[in-house]
Amino acid sequence: MESKILLENGTNELEVLEFKIDDHCYGINVAKIKEIIVYQEVTPVPNAHPSIEGIFMPRDTMITAIDLRNCLQRGASKPGGLFIITNFNKLDIAFHVDSVVGIHRVSWADIIKPNATISKAEESISTGIIKFENQLIIILDFEKIVSDINPNTGLNMDALAEIGSRPRNEVPIVLAEDSQLLNKLIVDSLNKAGYNNVRHFENGKLAYDYIKACKDRGELNNIKCIITDIEMPIMDGHRLTKLVKSDDATKDIPLIIFSSLVNEEMRRKGESLGADRQLSKPEIGNLVSVIDELVNASDAS
Repeated sequence: MESKILLENGTNELEVLEFKIDDHCYGINVAKIKEIIVYQEVTPVPNAHPSIEGIFMPRDTMITAIDLRNCLQRGASKPGGLFIITNFNKLDIAFHVDSVVGIHRVSWADIIKPNATISKAEESISTGIIKFENQLIIILDFEKIVSDINPNTGLNMDALAEIGSRPRNEVPIVLAEDSQLLNKLIVDSLNKAGYNNVRHFENGKLAYDYIKACKDRGELNNIKCIITDIEMPIMDGHRLTKLVKSDDATKDIPLIIFSSLVNEEMRRKGESLGADRQLSKPEIGNLVSVIDELVNASDAS
């Protein structure tokens, strides 16, 4: 109970499930996990990506199984081990691992960027590294793993075409997104939708430092909307939301949580912290519509 209260209060903490492939330690944010089950036999999919083991149907729900060993260029997994069943970007995916070690609570501030201590394969699909009891736990970027296998699971750009061309809009927007790829895609998408004044940062702390500097200079009119991911090193999106919404000077700035982790539990957390809207990452068209709505409402008030 204490764990859940602390995590709901925007304390910049997360819980990481440590698991193993061979003797290598990896981690996943517990918020992504639906359940962990013993390996089940899967049905191969013809012409599928090499990292897709197949499909199976626990409780009448079809789930795609991904071989993490293959994603990490360590060969192919054999039957056995465990499936970590996840839910993000509105998808249910099972990741095949050898074993689960346990759960650790850590601060986003303690997660360091991947570096030369890990392999190129690991570096390309990791978001950070935790040092825990003299060992390294590599936090894998599960969104990138899935989007590399199936690009259609990324941002839904088709919705932008439906919006059509619009006049350029100088409304100043702050974006916090740690993925370089998604950061650029979101900025480019907002530009296409007419919003061409976007200050973008790679984590919540850099975004908050900018917001605080604007406040100190009396220039908060330079921020008309804040968009933030949830999972980010140093400062996560929930902590950023709490800091913005608990300050009388900044609480009225519209803030949108735009994350692959917007499920029912995360939505409740975001609401308790004061987020104005919360959207799942594929919904880039909806993001533009919500920005329009919030900025217009803010200008009218």
